[in-house]
Amino acid sequence: MANLQTNYLGLNLKNPIIAGSSGLCSTPMQIKRLEEAGVGAVVLKSIFEEEIAREYELTISNYNRSHENYEYYDYFDYKIKEQNLAKYTKLIYDAKRDTKIPIIASINAVTPAEWASFAKKFEDSGADALEINAFILPTQLHKTSLDLEKQYTDIIANVLNYVSIPVALKIGPYFSSLANVIETFSKSGVKGLVLFNRTFNPDIDIDDLKLVPANIFSSDWEYLLPLRWTALMSGRIGVDISASTGLHSSIDIIKLILAGAKTTQIVSALYKHGLSVVPRMISELNTWMDEKGFETIDDFRGKANNSSVSEPDFLERVQFMKYFGDREDIV
Repeated sequence: MANLQTNYLGLNLKNPIIAGSSGLCSTPMQIKRLEEAGVGAVVLKSIFEEEIAREYELTISNYNRSHENYEYYDYFDYKIKEQNLAKYTKLIYDAKRDTKIPIIASINAVTPAEWASFAKKFEDSGADALEINAFILPTQLHKTSLDLEKQYTDIIANVLNYVSIPVALKIGPYFSSLANVIETFSKSGVKGLVLFNRTFNPDIDIDDLKLVPANIFSSDWEYLLPLRWTALMSGRIGVDISASTGLHSSIDIIKLILAGAKTTQIVSALYKHGLSVVPRMISELNTWMDEKGFETIDDFRGKANNSSVSEPDFLERVQFMKYFGDREDIV
């Protein structure tokens, strides 16, 4: 049987399948079940900067309806943060107590605010690593791409000031020069990059004429975006890449490792197919490696990335030139 062990962020994992950050990673019992299913590591459900800020605003709004005394504003700010932190640090502590797999804490960040110092408490509670899930929607007309990229590097620098555990940055693909940004982030002090985060998208209900959430689960073709950029960048940067979004089968996992990913993260597959999808992926990965004669994950990692394939320009093609030019059977 093949050896599926891999190293990610300096952590030893029994296999490259990570349960990505989601509601399925929000209690010690859920995390224990994920370990028993066979995942190599777990990224805890994120603690959201925006949610804490919103909770504070709602508390203040309700308080203002019946009071005119503003002296409690700082108290509310402190209390709400402390309550959220206490709950999260307990989750980390309990998860580490009950399991043996690496536990990666997750912060969903949009500003380099003082709350990033709380990451130190996550480290002190036993987290093996920290994933910064950062996505800043570029909607402000006065901000340039350089301004937005600086927000990311400021967030990274602020977090790194407080922790010594390895840090990974999870980003989206929406940058004006993605290759340059990935290289810049790879030199910022993080140990890994997660390509890519899945963001909330609104939809429109044409019957009720209102905004509604779009489908939150990924489709099984969405792995193609992280596959391309993992293949393009894995041989050109000096940090680990964890591939995320659209990975629904062992075939997807094999492809992303061939592209150069150190690990892969699954979420929608767990929601859609249950925990049984994990041992199935592991078994099928083992079978494929045995059939191909690969004894370890490192034996085939990166064999299809930009520095290994015979036609690297194929990864950079953006038009369907030949495919649609040759097709005559479309009515």
